[in-house]
Amino acid sequence: MTPTLVRHHPSAASARTGTRARDWAEIQERMLVPLYEAVYERLEVGAATRLLGLGCGAGLALLVAASRGAHVTGVDADPQFAAHARERLDGGAPGGAPGPVVCGGPADAADGAPYNLVTAFAPIGCAAGDADGLSPALAEAVPLVGRGAPVVLTGWGPPERCATSAVLRVAARLTDAPRSSGPGGWRPALRDDLEDVASRSGLKPDGSGRVACPFGYGDMDSAVRGLMSTGLFDAAARATDPAQVEKELVEALHPHLRPDGTVWMSNVFRYLIARKP
Repeated sequence: MTPTLVRHHPSAASARTGTRARDWAEIQERMLVPLYEAVYERLEVGAATRLLGLGCGAGLALLVAASRGAHVTGVDADPQFAAHARERLDGGAPGGAPGPVVCGGPADAADGAPYNLVTAFAPIGCAAGDADGLSPALAEAVPLVGRGAPVVLTGWGPPERCATSAVLRVAARLTDAPRSSGPGGWRPALRDDLEDVASRSGLKPDGSGRVACPFGYGDMDSAVRGLMSTGLFDAAARATDPAQVEKELVEALHPHLRPDGTVWMSNVFRYLIARKP
């Protein structure tokens, strides 16, 4: 599946240095914690929850659910991210029941079925092809849950509510093809992205919400590393080179640089609760 802010296949810069997964785990993944917590609170995730996390990344969302007592299983196509998630969960969580983290797709976690909650915390709607990339994973995951079980899809909010959108346009400018730049290329989020994916997967929408997820970084270097770890600049790095992308990122981030050297951008993300009929 297209992993998880949106993660895609490793960028050229991070693939060379081997830091991509670490940058995601240490810098970027925590930006989405308000989204995880809002979804878990709404669905009353707890000891009765058997959760399957699609594109689980470095496992922070799984750890938050396990801390609420849920039994969690994660899948991710990237072995480096899956390894980070295993390491996190091996440490355990108070009251939780961590399950396995599988490097692969949902079908590889079929032994843990049935699940009663599926989450796809890779926000779609800002990368060409990300919605299409999620559909095959959902096709594998939906049979692993019972009728009426919730499947949570997440996405970027309206561009005017996401300060990071202006920064992400760097990817479009460098590829000169915002909607046809292939996997990882930026494109504006659309209002019905989540509903369209749910419909194609045979799921019925049953509620949605918006959550503020500001992106805050200790310095400019952390901001660049964090954003590069998302995969949203992969196509731009292929079209030019990673050094050029990082240079343009610094310029785009400058309006968000505070006097104390920190970088701050307000954002809103959406989630959709859909159910298996």
